[in-house]
Amino acid sequence: MNTPTTTPAAATSRRQFIGTTAAASALTVAQSAWAAGSDQIKVGLIGCGGRGTGASGQALSTKQEGVFLHAVADAFKEKADGALSNLRNKVPDKVKVDDSRIFAGADAYQKVIDCCDLVILTTPPGFRPYHFEAAVNAGKNIFMEKPVAVDAPGVRKVLEMAKVADEKNLKVVCGLQRRYQNCYREALNQVKEQGIIGDIVSGNVYWNGGGIWFRDKRPDQNELMYQLNNWYFFTWLCGDHINEQHIHNIDVANWFIGGHPVSAQGMGGRQQRVDKKYGQIYDHHAVEFTYENGVRVSSQCRHQSGVSNAVREEFTGTKGKIYLDNSGRCYANDHKGNTIWKYRPGGKDVGDAKGKAAKRLDPDPYQTEHDTLQAAIRENTPINNAYYGAESTMTAIMGRMATYSGKELKWDEVLNSKVQHMPAIITAESEPPVHPDADGWYPVAVPGYAAKDYQALGRQIVEVV
Repeated sequence: MNTPTTTPAAATSRRQFIGTTAAASALTVAQSAWAAGSDQIKVGLIGCGGRGTGASGQALSTKQEGVFLHAVADAFKEKADGALSNLRNKVPDKVKVDDSRIFAGADAYQKVIDCCDLVILTTPPGFRPYHFEAAVNAGKNIFMEKPVAVDAPGVRKVLEMAKVADEKNLKVVCGLQRRYQNCYREALNQVKEQGIIGDIVSGNVYWNGGGIWFRDKRPDQNELMYQLNNWYFFTWLCGDHINEQHIHNIDVANWFIGGHPVSAQGMGGRQQRVDKKYGQIYDHHAVEFTYENGVRVSSQCRHQSGVSNAVREEFTGTKGKIYLDNSGRCYANDHKGNTIWKYRPGGKDVGDAKGKAAKRLDPDPYQTEHDTLQAAIRENTPINNAYYGAESTMTAIMGRMATYSGKELKWDEVLNSKVQHMPAIITAESEPPVHPDADGWYPVAVPGYAAKDYQALGRQIVEVV
């Protein structure tokens, strides 16, 4: 199966999480993060939460020889220790991290970059553009989780550094795993090459689920560390759940339609997530994306309990509809309801098998991402997912900006936005960019109100556009 590729879309101090350095000159293959002929790839993990532990476990489970975990970093020492304990149980022979390479605190990410060949970037998304910049400037190959930013300045930074990564012959994979999943790739072939549903005229994409974790504030935590530990609930760290989760489905829309939308309008809010402890994010978003060819995609994401759930995509064409979900149960019907195509995991008809029963018949796309990246490093084949990762991140951010503002927004307007939620530098002594007010409420977006109008409501308001 073909490797997913893309084409371009449009000095840290010791105490910094993030910093910027001048772009280094292009490297030859022999000078790059892993030189052909070497028998080792030293993996470094930056961000030791659940996804980071999972991604590093997959990186260590490829069939490539000489791959081992060399260093780990997290803002919280206990998370670094926990990830190592998990990985030592899962792949004990692949973990070669001594105490001197367990890094925690403000300069942790840079220390891992300095001593490893392949870095895994799985911190909260707000840090991604600056960690990506540091890794590219250091000439390292990269796996980075989605989304790749939380605001337009961050997206522009990723696009800028993606070009530098190409100049340096670096390999970059982004964790939008549906692009590595057989059912989606075969469905794309049926739509694009076989024309099974004709021309796409509309679509619907969903990530509606019950919600996520919350962590109470510990007595030893200042406001910065509390927010970092509850990063999902803060726009500057997460970008809201339309960006952190629903990006998967939005990315599928961009992929199948063949580009990004030109405008977006929508609505959202907080109906169940009403406690002040839940930071800034909404519990539902509904966005209508319009693409250059006139195709409109309806996007829904929800974090609410006691309601119907859906995580899937569907597209309507002139000749039929195609239905997609990550269980492997992808199929197409004509407009009379007759099945005209059905994906068979592993080449077998699984009937009504759901979830793991069907998925077991195909390679795990989370694993395939790392297999593909390491093969590209060994064989020196080009791969750089940062472009589509940035484009789909910007699409999700545009959706959030539309729901937060209540306005119809244009692509060029949002891509060039100067609103920056994530500071360029965060140190251990930094104040977070948002604080609760006297009543304990964090800034929450209110459609129709700009940040300067917050006094009219007696509340802090998120700046949007």
